[in-house]
Amino acid sequence: MHATAVAEVPVKTPVQTSIFDPSNPGFHTDFDEKPFEFNHCFTADHPMFQLPRIRQILDHPVLMHHAYYDHGPIIIGQRWQQLPERKLTSKEVFDNIDEASGWMMLRHLEKDPEYNALLEQCLNEVKLLTGRQIDEDKKSQEAIIFFTSPNRITAYHIDRECNFLMQVSGNKEMNIFDRNDRDVTPETELETFWSKDNNAGIYKPEFQDRAYVYQMRPGTGVHIPVNSPHWLKTPNNVSISFSISYQYKDSRRKHVYQANYYLRKMGLNPTPPGKSAILDNTKRAAVSLGFAGKNLIKKIKGK
Repeated sequence: MHATAVAEVPVKTPVQTSIFDPSNPGFHTDFDEKPFEFNHCFTADHPMFQLPRIRQILDHPVLMHHAYYDHGPIIIGQRWQQLPERKLTSKEVFDNIDEASGWMMLRHLEKDPEYNALLEQCLNEVKLLTGRQIDEDKKSQEAIIFFTSPNRITAYHIDRECNFLMQVSGNKEMNIFDRNDRDVTPETELETFWSKDNNAGIYKPEFQDRAYVYQMRPGTGVHIPVNSPHWLKTPNNVSISFSISYQYKDSRRKHVYQANYYLRKMGLNPTPPGKSAILDNTKRAAVSLGFAGKNLIKKIKGK
């Protein structure tokens, strides 16, 4: 599959009470299976996405501790343990974002009632548009703002969340890969990711031509299914993006990959998830039982 250059999608203005364009068939046909582009109503004029309001996050007694950032030159295949040394504070990066070569991830905004209201409205619309019983599968949910300097790369990685990334201000290019392409993401990387290393995904430039490429601009967004590898780059502009996401319960995917990780360490070649419902359920039960046993031992030792 070659890179897909997405045609220009005119930014539609949803009805006043709607965040997403309900006419997009991707919500129903591709949700958490394939990436797709969509329209939304958020722009930099929205009160929650104006710079003074976002800056308040860095002074919030709870949210300030969930503000991650780095700055300096980054490559697509950057390993997290080799990031440039931070020489600026989070506020210095924010206030000098035009020239700081910075990337800020302002996490857990659901702890702020106003941002949480946006998250809840977004997820409620996702439930209606997809027809999925999200609440039954959901472990947690999160809202994040990404604040990025011009000409900055966000390194290749995979996530455990089902994500809707919305561009609010500036432009950004999204490169996202099919999560089922085992040349791009071998089973061993996914097993390691779910078991011990969030940075397990390895960028393979020889497969770059398999990426879906989206030119994001204010009013558009991209759906990122769980475990779909991706990297981004910002052109010569400051970028603000808003992410709403949720994690599935561990039994859905995590426990199966964890079981396969340990089976492979034993010299076996485990069956990938989704190939056998019986095997998957057996692995889920084994891992759940193992964790329950560990927790019981910890409680006994703690007495």
